[in-house]
Amino acid sequence: MASVGFVLSDEQFPATELVELGVAAEQAGFDMVWCSDHFHPWQDNQGHGGLAWITLAALGQRQNRIPMGTGVTCPTYRYNPAIVAQGFATLATLYPGRIFLGVGSGEAVNELPTTGQWHDYEGRSKRVVEAVTLIRHLWSGNWVDFRGDYYQVQEAKLYDPPPQMIPIYIAASGEESMELAGKYGDGLVTGAETITDNKAMKAFREGAEKAGKDVKQLPITVEAWAFVGSQADAQKAAEKWRFVPKAFEKYVDNPDPRDIQRRAESEVPLEEAMKGWAIGDDPGVHIAALQKLIANGANNIFVHSAQEDQRHMIDFYGDKVLPHIDHQIMQPSGTVQETVHAH
Repeated sequence: MASVGFVLSDEQFPATELVELGVAAEQAGFDMVWCSDHFHPWQDNQGHGGLAWITLAALGQRQNRIPMGTGVTCPTYRYNPAIVAQGFATLATLYPGRIFLGVGSGEAVNELPTTGQWHDYEGRSKRVVEAVTLIRHLWSGNWVDFRGDYYQVQEAKLYDPPPQMIPIYIAASGEESMELAGKYGDGLVTGAETITDNKAMKAFREGAEKAGKDVKQLPITVEAWAFVGSQADAQKAAEKWRFVPKAFEKYVDNPDPRDIQRRAESEVPLEEAMKGWAIGDDPGVHIAALQKLIANGANNIFVHSAQEDQRHMIDFYGDKVLPHIDHQIMQPSGTVQETVHAH
């Protein structure tokens, strides 16, 4: 059994619309939502870039029960980790038991324009580990004197710590990053192809075991792409997502969404951009895609709709897909809030 969530893409829509979509997703029966956390969009033609934390704060006033968080926040450059700790502690105070924090090593398109700083993977991953450690220290509510290689706080205290520890899910894909995610994360965020990569998943398990964790209890979070409509319409929508197949191979170090778009249009065929999408008006296609992910080990699935008419997609899943999936609302702490059995 898994939780099935919905992606609120802040590169794709303004915050006003994302809040309404988040409300609609809860009403349709999705178990959770996440908001992508960007400064620039990956591609210029995506056209948006709101601040995810503010969107989540506004959304929580309109939703009643489902968990929400980021997919994912980079806690190391444009955000100081102490401010990440404060921001998410405040969200958790507003919405106790409903907040999770997804973190990753970032992309130049977000971090370099805002700070002038960017490093290779090793430098970025070390910063993430240190940032996560500092964030957890601050969430304790104790006075913290932290002297790391990259971050320092002197006699710092969060006077409003979270009412319970917020889970941190770490984004990873390669073996090195998967081991770090297992060791330092409360769960994993990765791609659908990674959960079938035996070497990558072995590295994740080994990292978790080194930290004394039961890997069977950790959330394995996957983003699942979907389009409700024709193949031709999906191709039009894919123009905004050409970068995805080569995002971390070719574009992660590129700070300019205009240049990423130009390069992706010449380097990535639309068919490649759409690879792995569940496409069509047949509910069976979408049901099978979710069931395959669950069978492969995903227990947190976030459906990302590439289409402009998000309401149609949400209603379609609510009426014709989610009722056929055994899914459950999971509190970020791991406790089951409500179980929905498939018909």
